[in-house]
Amino acid sequence: MSEILHELLLASEKAACIARACREEETLFQLLIEEKKEDEKNKKFLTDFKTLADVLVQEVIKYDLGKKFPGFEKNVKGEESNEFTNELGEKIIVKVCPTEEETARLLQKVLDNNEPAAKKLAQAVHQKLVVTDQNLDAIKVNIPLTELAVWVDPIEHTVYYEHAIFLYIKLFLNAFLTGSADITPTKGIYPKGLQCVTVLIGVYHIETGLPVMGVVNQPFAIKDPTTNRWKSQWYWGLSYKDTNICSVQASAINGQTSSKLECGFPADAECEKKSYGVITSSAETGDILSSLTAVCGENLYFAAGAGYKSLCVIQGLVDFYVFSEDTTFKWDSCAPHAILKSLGGGMLDLSECLKTVKQKKKLLDRPDLLYNSEIQGAVGADKWANKGGLVAYRSEEHLEWFLDLFVQHLQLQNELHQ
Repeated sequence: MSEILHELLLASEKAACIARACREEETLFQLLIEEKKEDEKNKKFLTDFKTLADVLVQEVIKYDLGKKFPGFEKNVKGEESNEFTNELGEKIIVKVCPTEEETARLLQKVLDNNEPAAKKLAQAVHQKLVVTDQNLDAIKVNIPLTELAVWVDPIEHTVYYEHAIFLYIKLFLNAFLTGSADITPTKGIYPKGLQCVTVLIGVYHIETGLPVMGVVNQPFAIKDPTTNRWKSQWYWGLSYKDTNICSVQASAINGQTSSKLECGFPADAECEKKSYGVITSSAETGDILSSLTAVCGENLYFAAGAGYKSLCVIQGLVDFYVFSEDTTFKWDSCAPHAILKSLGGGMLDLSECLKTVKQKKKLLDRPDLLYNSEIQGAVGADKWANKGGLVAYRSEEHLEWFLDLFVQHLQLQNELHQ
């Protein structure tokens, strides 16, 4: 497993490098911003540049995983077609070639002979990366690839992999295009901007549907004051049977447990009096927001991106991430879910939690989000939506206290509107 996790970490950093190249290299960034100009809409390579970046990341992952695990690339399939048509009407299959020069020549055809842009992209695709982490080397658990299943969504599109790992990559393109580096965080939380862009890679077990491994990468986490170049910050976790280990804190290595992370206050009867820190979306419904405000007071935060909001829980900046809508998907939640599990927390179906608490029952059986089955009757991406919403948490001890308080205030809101 350490080999697979290491390759996924490398894949996340390769994707982050491509993201930074598109954002920082003038020849590539101009393609992104020119896409918005109406007088340029006739140029196929401009209107489809974001899709090209999408497909290119997908092909990079397929190529790199295939090099490490020969034959494995055959199990990697994407929803996005890798066939492009340039301005001359030529149909071109986008793929990673054996050499940087060959890839650049291929991309140049897609980009209507834009040689500088093609060379910059090819350079990002073929660069050699080194990622080291001693904790990864300590992982001894083995899971056959045939027991895992794979998804990939390079940039905001659903991709289904029929076999092997659940792998999701997401770049929030709006933040990517217009994101500012000058956003001031509130208690470490960025409401928007480049810091909210994330690369997410998750792994789940095909039989149980539970997440096994996760990688969350922030391509724009750290800015070098000398070069003004951005660097990544990544987080990973593995949770399988008795093994729980992550880059934030090793809660167990090879079945040997240690103390788990707490949410910043003791697990005792005083917990219900604590003002919990919660992060959510500004698009949340009014009754949910009112109830969260009643529970959290000034400790209710808003931020862009499901991946980033989950990361705030992983980092301990907040205690919970709550969202009641069905507009997050399996690729949004699998990676952070795995990391939270490795920390002793998790990610649950919010509607099922609320139903149980309203019935004055204990959450004896946690309604975990699962990743191996689609919603019957749904179509397209909706088949993989988190239909009941979600609640992400780091501490089992504080989950029921919070949900009980939340339901109390939610019921008061419902009574006021009757």
